[in-house]
Amino acid sequence: MSLGRRRFLAAIAGSLLAAPLAAEAQPKSKQPTIGLIFSNTPLADVLGPQPKLRDTRAFLDGMRNLGWVDGQNITIERRSVEGQPDRFPALVQEMLALHAELIVTSWGNAPKIVTEASDSLPLVMVGGTADFLIREGYVTSLARPGRTVTGLASSTGAENADKMLQLLKEGAPRISRVAHLYSPPFRPNTVEAAARARALNLTLLPVEVASPEGFEKAFTTIRRSRVDAIFVGGSPFFLTHQREISEFAASERLPAVYWNRSFVEVGGLVSFGTDWSDLYRRAAGYADKILKGAKPGDLPIEQPTKFELVINLKTAKALGLTIPPSLLARADQVIE
Repeated sequence: MSLGRRRFLAAIAGSLLAAPLAAEAQPKSKQPTIGLIFSNTPLADVLGPQPKLRDTRAFLDGMRNLGWVDGQNITIERRSVEGQPDRFPALVQEMLALHAELIVTSWGNAPKIVTEASDSLPLVMVGGTADFLIREGYVTSLARPGRTVTGLASSTGAENADKMLQLLKEGAPRISRVAHLYSPPFRPNTVEAAARARALNLTLLPVEVASPEGFEKAFTTIRRSRVDAIFVGGSPFFLTHQREISEFAASERLPAVYWNRSFVEVGGLVSFGTDWSDLYRRAAGYADKILKGAKPGDLPIEQPTKFELVINLKTAKALGLTIPPSLLARADQVIE
């Protein structure tokens, strides 16, 4: 056998031996990680294969329908701020340390904190107020956000005030003076809400609550003002105190309208607002596109398409109210 042929065969053998070693040396592809951070929910309610919080289940189902299964081909790190603002920056840093591809959250101040922590980490907002995102410069427009923030807007507070107050008036037709509970970030909406109330022959009394310690003063103000009802503005801050608010309304025998169904589930009278589970299900579509290479700045911010009316009939009876059949027929859920 010639020297050249021996060298050729040796090279072939060497390459065959090296191929498995080279394959073993290649790092295994790392499955993507995303952060799912809730605002005011107990952490225990968002964990586990069948989490208690329906919004969590909606997001996981949405991801599963798009081929992403937590623990199989993606890691979905679930966290909750649990109503404590100082927790969110630490959770963002945790997601950065985990090399998360994106964060999905409804935390109101998330755009500021995430963009300050990273100029490249995509953020999918669930229920962000569209005018706030534009006013603060986190997006250039709804059609083309242009930066690292995108997601789904919500309609809360004054945006839904007309419908909420109509429903309150329909369920309790004798009311005329209504306390408007709101938190400072939503102060600009109080003027618009008051105008909507006047069209229904209602007078709004603005009552601000800026911190947990402020509820006692707010409740005293409402009690002394001899109002007939309460209109709870759309602040995520109030979710943490939903039982406290609804129990106060019940103790004062005041009908109240809320922007989120969870208030009614703990004893509130009526709620009307965005179907948040639908938003989380649709947020999975944003996560899917970003994971597949889309830039968040190219993904239009969508408006809510589903709203839900929930009525607590047990609370109505305790207040001595007879809910009109026409209103009950329109409800998405009646709690008895």
